[in-house]
Amino acid sequence: MEKPADRLKHMKQNQDFNLDTIDDKIAFIESILFVSKEPLEPEKIMNFLNCKNIQEFEKIIAKMDESCRQSGRGIILQRAGGGLQLVTKPDIHPFLKDFYTIKTSSKLSIQSLETLSIVAYRQPVTIAEISDLRGVNSIGTVKNLLQKKLIRISGRKKVPGLPLLYSTTREFLLYFGLNDLTELPSLEELTEMFEEKEQPSLFTIKT
Repeated sequence: MEKPADRLKHMKQNQDFNLDTIDDKIAFIESILFVSKEPLEPEKIMNFLNCKNIQEFEKIIAKMDESCRQSGRGIILQRAGGGLQLVTKPDIHPFLKDFYTIKTSSKLSIQSLETLSIVAYRQPVTIAEISDLRGVNSIGTVKNLLQKKLIRISGRKKVPGLPLLYSTTREFLLYFGLNDLTELPSLEELTEMFEEKEQPSLFTIKT
């Protein structure tokens, strides 16, 4: 009877996949992104692949991205929260919503979006500052965003009373498909979004 160690050795000898080519590396990256629940940091992938040249790694990612964006694929490569992940193509989202019977109530309300935008652009910011900018008490909305983990308590403002300060979270970046805060839309784009009572496509099912 073949021993486990001999079986493993035999499998390795007959294994064609060895990460030597760009295609093998792309296949490996696609596999780990497929099984990962969270975006993976490029540095972690580079270290595993012994890829010390960022230009070389970006070349691999660019080829993978091009392959994913072919018309026959249903997924794309996305940078979010400082990492890489696989998400569904935006054009397919309406059909996915129908298939999974996603309700529109799962979206953030306009009030939550207004509050979230203030935190994103003014962070760190207090509830009093948020309420003043919105012209309405925002305690309830802030609590709701805290529960959704889209914002967090990031400290206290050094003024009388030491009010809590709020900032966005990594979950906020993932929610809107942003790699970092520099990718936030302009205030003009945000205003248009509120006027249309819509929000960015948030339906990014992990593959």
